[in-house]
Amino acid sequence: MRAQFRSRIRLILLLVVCAALLILVRLYFVQIVNGDDYAQKADRQFASGGSGLFDRGSIYLTRKDGTLISAATLSSGFLVAINPQTLADPEAAYAAISAVASSSVFLSHDAFLAAAGKKSQAYIEVAHHLSNEEGQALAAQDVPGVQVLRERWRYYPGGTLAARSIGIVSYGSGDTLAGRTGLETAYDGTLSRSGDALYKNFFAELFSNVGNLLVNARDAREGDVITSIEPEVQARLEHDLKKVTDRYSSEESGGIIMDPATGAIIALAVYPTYDGNDLQNVDPDLLGNPLVEHVHEFGSIMKPLTMTSGLDAGVITPETTYNDTGCITVSTRQICNWDHKARGVIPMQQIILQSLNVGASWIAEKLGQDEFRQYFTKLFGQKTGVDLPNEGRALLGNLSTTQQVNFDNMSFGQGIAVTPVQMIRALGSLANGGVMVEPHLVSAIRLNSGITRTLDWGATVPVFSAEAARETATMMTALVDQKLENGKAIIPTMSVAAKTGTAQLPTPSGGYYSDRFFHSFAGFFPSYNPRFIILLYTNDPKHVEYASETLDATFLDLVHFLIDYYQVPPDRGVANPTVPPQAATTP
Repeated sequence: MRAQFRSRIRLILLLVVCAALLILVRLYFVQIVNGDDYAQKADRQFASGGSGLFDRGSIYLTRKDGTLISAATLSSGFLVAINPQTLADPEAAYAAISAVASSSVFLSHDAFLAAAGKKSQAYIEVAHHLSNEEGQALAAQDVPGVQVLRERWRYYPGGTLAARSIGIVSYGSGDTLAGRTGLETAYDGTLSRSGDALYKNFFAELFSNVGNLLVNARDAREGDVITSIEPEVQARLEHDLKKVTDRYSSEESGGIIMDPATGAIIALAVYPTYDGNDLQNVDPDLLGNPLVEHVHEFGSIMKPLTMTSGLDAGVITPETTYNDTGCITVSTRQICNWDHKARGVIPMQQIILQSLNVGASWIAEKLGQDEFRQYFTKLFGQKTGVDLPNEGRALLGNLSTTQQVNFDNMSFGQGIAVTPVQMIRALGSLANGGVMVEPHLVSAIRLNSGITRTLDWGATVPVFSAEAARETATMMTALVDQKLENGKAIIPTMSVAAKTGTAQLPTPSGGYYSDRFFHSFAGFFPSYNPRFIILLYTNDPKHVEYASETLDATFLDLVHFLIDYYQVPPDRGVANPTVPPQAATTP
């Protein structure tokens, strides 16, 4: 009996202790985690009869050491509202507000007077985003008919940094603030906050978060978004793209830096861009993300994929030769090398090394239309699933035709249009043993409970054999070592694989401009165990024809920056069995 009594006492004590711990945890969230929220809501309700205070989760960038850097958060201050029914002197009120509202969004003089004349209304907001000092100074004046109320708004600490990926929050149809572009839209369900979030049942909140942990859903509610974007790398990429755009007066330049093994995007940038804190002056055409939404004919960076398709299908080997005549006629149309010169009998390596259109066409014909169609459909036939809105689809209409000239053109990147994110995913297969991965920007969700849940981006698409991908990587490495910047680009301690691309821009009538081009550049390093893959482009650069003139220096600068910043260990000049001895020479 005594043993049973002691067991019951212990059970009761255990239950009491558990209940006490739950209460303490709840008090911690009420007083520490959400204390400011409660205080500000109370202030707002006291002043304006319960109108809501904006609330939203944060978006973070991630430094290389794992430190989180805020990219989208909330800023606090004051708004100003007037009551036209009690506003005795509109001119004096306007003067008082304008004297302190230097950093706010404030109505013009005429608009303010028009608002003050609406005597049927009792509440009109006339100024937003006042600092704490400005709001307190105005409140101290106690102007009749003027209310100074607590306010919170979306704030982007980095300004333009990653703006076209982070996105914006704004009003849509109705009075609801929500994500409208970028990650703000893609993860709106996670970032949004319900109006009663601070007051809902604690146990319901606790167990709903447990459910979020057990179910690997990417739309977990009530949390913060953690991205794989590295702020220093992002800033460097944006700086370099601006330099290219300004130097060549390009319409637009863009770039992606990705881990080819995981699909984690380290940097993704487009220039021109905007500042999310200044939406009044943003060009609406800049709000989307062309790296995900727009398609382009990429030109010769498609050749490594044609080469690998031929190697994988077994219709060629690295030692296979063909007779390069400089120009060929296919379906009554002429296809020529960039310089119209014949090379004679040469091996496959030279197609990549000298960027030969005739050679890529020859591989396409060896593959045959059915096999070519199968490879390129697998590479580009589906969206990548990248976690940004409005992903575009590749234009693959020529794959459905039977005219051989269309397949020849696609082999060197004309007549086929894909998005930049599709292009880096496809080329990433050459850096990842022939397997494509899911490109993504968000690595984890941090729930309001404080628990961080890593997202699963493990879906893969095998396209090529590891051997075929490696053979093409060797050819691309020889291009950097021997051809890029006339052989001066070689890095003695690091193998780098790359390919340039120059495509004629299409005309509205269906042909191609003879003097307008789309330049691209793609590469990865180390060549045989890649840490990063880089894709760059610049659209319609002026007074320059080839991508080797516009983008090679930018690519090489980024490679050296990444090697130094991440301390990527050398794979040359050291014992490393993963690097073939012929990597720096022509096979």
